[in-house]
Amino acid sequence: MSLIGATLITTCSGAISDWIGRRPMLIVSSVLYFISGLIMLWSPNVYVLLIARLLDGFGIGLAVTLVPIYISETAPADIRGSLNTLPQFTGSGGMFLSYCMIFGMSLASSPSWRLMLGVLSIPSLLYFALTVFYMPESPRWLVSKGRMVEAKKVLQRLRGREDVSAEMALLVEGLGIGGETSIEEYIIGPTGELTEDQAPDAVKDQIKLYGPEAGLSWVAKPVPAGQSTLSLVSRQGSLATQTLPLMDPLVTLFGSVHEKLPETGSMRSMLFPNFGSMFSTADPQIKTEQWDEESLQREGEEYASDGGGDSDHDLQSPLISRQTTSMEKDMGPPPSHGSIMSMRRHSSLMQGTAGEAAGGMGIGGGWQLAWKWSEREGEDGKKEGGFKRIYLHEEGVPGSRRGSLVSLPGGDVPAEGEYIQAAALVSQPALYSKELMDQHPVGPAMVHPAETASRGPIWAALLEPGVKHALFVGAGIQILQQFSGINGVLYYTPQILEEAGVEVLLEDLGLSTESASFLISAFTTLLMLPCIVVAMKLMDIAGRRRLLLTTIPVLVVTLLVLVIGDLVTTTTVIHAAISTACVIIYFCCFVTGYGPVPNILCSEIFPTRVRGLCIAICALVYWIGDIIVTYTLPVMLTSIGLTGIFGIYAAVCVISWVFVFLKVPETKGMPLEVIAEFFAVGARQVTAAKND
Repeated sequence: MSLIGATLITTCSGAISDWIGRRPMLIVSSVLYFISGLIMLWSPNVYVLLIARLLDGFGIGLAVTLVPIYISETAPADIRGSLNTLPQFTGSGGMFLSYCMIFGMSLASSPSWRLMLGVLSIPSLLYFALTVFYMPESPRWLVSKGRMVEAKKVLQRLRGREDVSAEMALLVEGLGIGGETSIEEYIIGPTGELTEDQAPDAVKDQIKLYGPEAGLSWVAKPVPAGQSTLSLVSRQGSLATQTLPLMDPLVTLFGSVHEKLPETGSMRSMLFPNFGSMFSTADPQIKTEQWDEESLQREGEEYASDGGGDSDHDLQSPLISRQTTSMEKDMGPPPSHGSIMSMRRHSSLMQGTAGEAAGGMGIGGGWQLAWKWSEREGEDGKKEGGFKRIYLHEEGVPGSRRGSLVSLPGGDVPAEGEYIQAAALVSQPALYSKELMDQHPVGPAMVHPAETASRGPIWAALLEPGVKHALFVGAGIQILQQFSGINGVLYYTPQILEEAGVEVLLEDLGLSTESASFLISAFTTLLMLPCIVVAMKLMDIAGRRRLLLTTIPVLVVTLLVLVIGDLVTTTTVIHAAISTACVIIYFCCFVTGYGPVPNILCSEIFPTRVRGLCIAICALVYWIGDIIVTYTLPVMLTSIGLTGIFGIYAAVCVISWVFVFLKVPETKGMPLEVIAEFFAVGARQVTAAKND
């Protein structure tokens, strides 16, 4: 009944959480846990007990679906995997306590099943208190609903600092779904070295990035098509040249990002170590008109009207601005007249003067968020322009070897110059609108999120190629995880061990077969805890994909040993010892990789506006698979026995390894918004390759 309840609530939990928020749904989950525990303690007959178990399943379904979403949307990118493994640790800890309680009850002459079920209400009170009094709403969800001031305050609380402008900008850019994204290559170096002696026309293709140090500025210079030297760029469209035809090009693209970074859990930018204090200005060579006094007054503020009741809907205040850090205040104003974040429509830059301006800021994982103003001549001879959003990623370390990079248009890289290679995801900003160009835009995000927020789920977004691609990966790994047998083995561990004759291992203790199986089950879950701690440590270092590819073969071996142990005649003690050891190893390896990773991946790969809806679809697949495995295992035990069951599970684990190798990318340390952008790029590559 719990599984049925979890499945039913999952069908609507994601869409509702996208509508009313993550926090209210988790509060409802805690209340359902509490009420179901009280009803189970009181239940006068089996029918009331079944209703209570159904309510318990509702609470379970909400928690399993929404906790990974909430953690992923609030955690910094470099520890997101570790924090998302924590539910696996606490869940296994709860299983250990449960088995200990059941073992103690099995020793009693008349154990109380009411106490066993009713005790659920006690931890649910702590759950309720944490959600109501401590847990804030997800900042990404708040931004998606246009509640910018609340999102800023939550981020300041979560990050422990005042300046959260970079992440606020990232969250706004993450509201886009779909869009045409291209992968380009840039060379980043000091301003003078990359622009010296170049033709005037070469200036307008560059992106200016200003660092916190006095007088320091960098130029990101695009490399012409066909002259790429970077793995990320050169692997774009790699489906046609894949050595493995079935390999998803998305896996290759993600791999190109991670192979250039050190094996560390905190992949901060090498070029921009002070990632929270980046700011940008218009090109110094461009003469701007007197800028808006209101903008000048607002420079250095996150939101000019934070104190006002309707500040979230004030389209005249800067959406994405920055706080002036103490270092910047000491420096004085930047060399030009102001950043595009606060530049008004009547500035000469916005009117089409030759050149581009860009804003840049570190967003974690070696990525920089930037914007540029591009322009071209239209059919009528008038100049047309628009913003482009750029996710820059460092692909190399600073160097000075002449000739090691391609020549830049207008001049070579100086022999003694310091530069860095960067790949870029270039797309239109999420909330950019050409129709608003005549209305005093305040920067690249010219439409306030409140203007684009939807009350209900965006079902049409499920048809976007990138979202469909992510759903295939998420649902695929969830169903394969279930059919690898974990919940079947987990729920029926006592019966499996009992059938394996485990009582002979503990016969000197004078325990019954039932009590002995409960005790070994408790011991198994206890051993799982240090394994999960190892997984928490490795999740953001080795990565999700490597953990899966490493641990799944161990699952296959343990299951095959169980099969062989049943086929080969041995003494009862040896058979029981082998079976127990294999079950323990199976569990420990599972919770290190295949246990937490599917939920982590599903919480990372979808766009913000449909994350709840998409993860609910994946969770629905999870629960349906859980029901199938749980209800078929007792039947298969009587029909094909443990040998047949473990043989089927081993075959599914082999299929799982192949699926992970070919289809599951590495997402460690990457901002959620960049991950979603990559899925969109990868989906278009697959479509283009099929059309060719």
